[in-house]
Amino acid sequence: MEDSIEKRLTGLKTRGLKRSLTVLEGPQGPRARINGKEVVVLCSNDYLGLANHPVVKEAAARAIGDHGTGAGASRLVAGTMELHIELEDRLRVFKNTEAALLFNSGWHANTGCIPALASRGDDIFCDKLSHASIIDGCILSRANLKRYPHGDMNALEGLLKRSRASRKLVITDGVFSMDGDIAPLDDILGLAERYGATLLLDDAHATGVLGRNGRGTLEHIGIDNPSVIQLGTLGKAFGSYGAFVAGGRRLIELVLNTARSFIYSTALPPAVCAASIKAIDIVEGEPERRERLLRNASLVRDGLKKRGLDTLCSTTQIIPLVVGDAARTMEATRRLLDRGVFVQGIRPPTVPQGTSRLRITVTSEHSTDDLERAVETITEVAGELIP
Repeated sequence: MEDSIEKRLTGLKTRGLKRSLTVLEGPQGPRARINGKEVVVLCSNDYLGLANHPVVKEAAARAIGDHGTGAGASRLVAGTMELHIELEDRLRVFKNTEAALLFNSGWHANTGCIPALASRGDDIFCDKLSHASIIDGCILSRANLKRYPHGDMNALEGLLKRSRASRKLVITDGVFSMDGDIAPLDDILGLAERYGATLLLDDAHATGVLGRNGRGTLEHIGIDNPSVIQLGTLGKAFGSYGAFVAGGRRLIELVLNTARSFIYSTALPPAVCAASIKAIDIVEGEPERRERLLRNASLVRDGLKKRGLDTLCSTTQIIPLVVGDAARTMEATRRLLDRGVFVQGIRPPTVPQGTSRLRITVTSEHSTDDLERAVETITEVAGELIP
């Protein structure tokens, strides 16, 4: 076994795919210390700066005093506490659905909900750039997985038209996590309804960010349809941890009874729930955070474009810069970090072969000066390494 492990690790290193951890010395924020040096962080999903917000931290600390550090059991045994129910009710109202159910992560949500909704003999239709947790959920469901080219509605319609399955499930990200573009949800929903399919929307990177009230992609586009099943995370714009599914009451009851990742996991710690509740309050009460975030994203994206760099079809806070080769991508990350900018390189299997990239993300809390300097630094490094 040791020889096999060593061989595999060597293979990863040779292909430029061996990974290591970068340690932040202190809290999450627009700036952080790495290896004793302060740098601008441009790869965090803490989009609204809530992970280190004093009010959110105070809520978590108070919950530890009142409820302890752990839930002690899975939700269906003895792990359901008052704060779980309060957070689920808060999410139900926030997402404007009949009910919501908590999961321990986005991966838990997708690998639990998808097999609860589809099984052998059913057809699942999924964008080729959908998140890995969606693909894992589809595989676990044992349904027939049919993937269509990114954003290709003609291809999706062709697959739906040819399907003879009695149960059909269409799954898409709202905001694609590596490209930063928004799914054409109005078209996807129209096709799902025309061919008798259910739409499952993974809104991880849009929840808290898009829409007048931060409710996500549906609100951003102007869709009000209770048939859409929505998944979201609490560890990105809400600065906390965990995930949820929101939809009809009977749907949530089905997921509660059949999703293995829900049934067999210890419940979220009560402090995490308290932090999330307070974060939702801030998201709803401080729309200026979303406005700053989108302004900052435009500043970086437009700045890179003006300097001749391609940011693909990004229209959100996620801004990709394709380098191509995996080893060159990680060299770009190293050079940027040396010059005070932390942008993590993303390689296969997270992105397709030959499309390794710098995944740049901004937050509402970045200063204009830091972002303008970062754009200059990224442009400089790109000129050195991108063919």
